[in-house]
Amino acid sequence: MTTPEHFFAPDRYNAGEFIIRSYEPGEGALMNAATRASYDHLKTFMPWARPDQTDEEAEQIVRRMHAEYLRAENFTLGVFSPDEKEVWGGSGFHLREGGLETKNAEIGMWIAGDKAGKGLGTKVLRALIQWAFTEWPWLRLSWRCDPRNAASRRVAEKAGLRLEGTLRSHSLSPTGERRDTACYAILKEEWTMADRLARVQPIDPVRGTLSQGMMRTRPPTSNLDR
Repeated sequence: MTTPEHFFAPDRYNAGEFIIRSYEPGEGALMNAATRASYDHLKTFMPWARPDQTDEEAEQIVRRMHAEYLRAENFTLGVFSPDEKEVWGGSGFHLREGGLETKNAEIGMWIAGDKAGKGLGTKVLRALIQWAFTEWPWLRLSWRCDPRNAASRRVAEKAGLRLEGTLRSHSLSPTGERRDTACYAILKEEWTMADRLARVQPIDPVRGTLSQGMMRTRPPTSNLDR
């Protein structure tokens, strides 16, 4: 059984075009620069986004996230430029469906405003799934978003996650309005089978390509909410 007392989380994944890793103390200002510059892009769907957050407040957040990571309580990740001098986004494996023993994690993600709409989100999610099912204990990965967030839904579907259903009037938007939540997920056995097929079947360059061993999955879409 995987427990926090016996789990030492991987802390870095080099995807070539970007690096995914845990935040380190002292990187609050770096994270804050990215989130503040992206406020207009993030504010519609990210309730935590603030245009006036100070570097000191961001540093407190980074240190809390770092401590949670070391204690195996929550695994918040940054998406960094290859030289690690810029934050291009954020993600994480969050224990919102139970503790480590369930081997379930929810992936969250945000992409910096100047990087959005260029395919980075899909690349990051595919890299996270690759990393999750090869170096982490996860057997199920979930992804939740506001159904009105077309970009988020598109990223999930391109990465091969299935729409499992919609929770109606489930949460509050940043403006305080009740909203639905679209629920996506992928299981390790689905990814493993899709990855095997992708390795033996040529990929049409018009429809998608494999890059540095990353998979391209497209399991059958759920019939729910269609």
